Amino acid sequence: MVEPENPNHAFTRGELIEKALGYNYEGLDRTVDSHIKNLRKKIEGDPSQPEHIETVFGVGYRMRDESGEAG
Repeated sequence: MVEPENPNHAFTRGELIEKALGYNYEGLDRTVDSHIKNLRKKIEGDPSQPEHIETVFGVGYRMRDESGEAG
């Protein structure tokens, strides 16, 4: 599970893969995008307007807190 010490931390795809698998994955990191898409389908009211998993352009993803603010 991803629970950053810094609530504003945006995880790169590589960091998410390493946290999920426990090692540095040598394959395509775009696999993360498919998993994020599937997670959004399950947890978001409207996956095209995500409230829980925020895309950080040029970086990766971060979780939003319960108030809807990034972090």
